[in-house]
Amino acid sequence: MSTAARAPHVSLRAQAYASFQQQIVEANIRPGQFISQRELMQLLGMPLGAVRELIPRLEAEGLLRTVPQRGLQVAHVDLKLINNAFQLRLLLEREAALKFVSTVSDAELAALEEAHLDIVRRARRGPIDDQLLTDATTVDWGLHDLMIDALDNELISQIYRVNSLRVRLIKLEGSLLSAEVLLPAMEEHLWFIDALKRRDPVAVAERLNHHIESAHRRVLGLPRPELPWSMEHLK
Repeated sequence: MSTAARAPHVSLRAQAYASFQQQIVEANIRPGQFISQRELMQLLGMPLGAVRELIPRLEAEGLLRTVPQRGLQVAHVDLKLINNAFQLRLLLEREAALKFVSTVSDAELAALEEAHLDIVRRARRGPIDDQLLTDATTVDWGLHDLMIDALDNELISQIYRVNSLRVRLIKLEGSLLSAEVLLPAMEEHLWFIDALKRRDPVAVAERLNHHIESAHRRVLGLPRPELPWSMEHLK
């Protein structure tokens, strides 16, 4: 079969995977949920053939498993998955952050800071509605994605994005970026951006560790570590 003949088929499979990712992001697919192939086909808006080809990839990535006589089950969140996912996240993002601090431009940092401050201003004005939480989540993950992609390593980016889906499932099970945690999360990011602006790799590593540990503790239902910084001067 020629490359041209295969191209639409590969594209359809990629679309099915992207749709599955989006369903997790939008919380339409939940951890531990059982779903049939036809239900998954309807949810993704994809033909059954594309869904059947998608399933082995999702099983290999640990996002889905086949349970005899029950169907497909979305990854179930347990303590081992939580700890493993956050450990992998820290390893990947620490490497990315140490490169990012020396390669990101001042203009990019200014734009990142302003995007976070805009979320803070909207939250303070209120109300903290679904649209604001969606926008805040996009800003939150956007910083992490940008750092990883700055490594310019497709293998790392792929591993990171699969792990990000695990983390998103974990947060659906534990606690989403809710009204109660929105401002503290933005404050941690602004603290981290402050270290990036000062081009301080030691502070960048320390603050990234603090931020990821804070998120890890939150999904475990533990108190967040105290932040030795305030964003009040950024008003």
